[in-house]
Amino acid sequence: MKLLRLSTLLPFVALATAALAPLPARAADPKPIRVLLLDGQNNHSWKTTSPILKQAFEASGRFTVDVSTSPEKNAAAEAWSQWNPAFTSYDVVVSNYNGQPWPDSVRTAFEKYVSGGGGFVCVHAANNSFPEWLEYNRIIGIGGWGGRNEKSGPYLFVKEGKVVRDPAPGGGGSHGPQHEFMVEMLNTTHPITAGMPARWLHAKDELYDSLRGPAENVEVLAYAFSDKSKKNEPMMMTLSYGKGRVFHTPMGHADYSMKCAGFQSVMLRGTEWAATGNVTIPLPKNFPGAEAVVSVP
Repeated sequence: MKLLRLSTLLPFVALATAALAPLPARAADPKPIRVLLLDGQNNHSWKTTSPILKQAFEASGRFTVDVSTSPEKNAAAEAWSQWNPAFTSYDVVVSNYNGQPWPDSVRTAFEKYVSGGGGFVCVHAANNSFPEWLEYNRIIGIGGWGGRNEKSGPYLFVKEGKVVRDPAPGGGGSHGPQHEFMVEMLNTTHPITAGMPARWLHAKDELYDSLRGPAENVEVLAYAFSDKSKKNEPMMMTLSYGKGRVFHTPMGHADYSMKCAGFQSVMLRGTEWAATGNVTIPLPKNFPGAEAVVSVP
């Protein structure tokens, strides 16, 4: 029998050893972000919009969502005493709530959660809530209605590429007829807006104008021109409150508004940023441009 030299066998030994060696470890997928969605009262149809928000979050694969529905308006005190959202069990809280004041214990827990580093997202009419709750208004920056006026803080708008705080007297909160409108970027380098077109058309919505409040620690990322106020009104904002991060958008009036592909991308990326300080969710291929609205089925 013919013997093979060791030098002849070495290449085969190396191949066999490589085949048996463990593969490089695959990077683990990002840990899902835990979202608590608040609803239960609103002058808008939260029963149709909350499911759209929940579906968009979950379809992205980046979030898990629990919904906490408050007692109905004028519910008995006992019902309110049993409503205690577990804020600290979540990475970010998203509010689709506009209604009667929360119990003191819930308000205190919420303030502590955000100031301690929790994320918060304020959607559309959630900025109408709690005009008398100073800390909530510091968290959202600006809001409307509920008797807000110059004592609530300045108006906030964009003029010639600069954010203007206007202390002029007058009520806070207004809008004209619903319509499609152009969203324009003010900050294109923020993680939420990076890669977005400079201008994109948003679906039919209420374009809030003349919002006002403490307007502290707020950065305006995008705006839209209001035919009613004749000013560039903030449409996307980030804020800091203590150690917490806040994302605030006045967009999102109805189900058809929230089905806008641009709005959904804004919500997903804004919520991820509020929870983590980073954005990994890519812009969808169907993100709208300036020519036409793009709606999600």
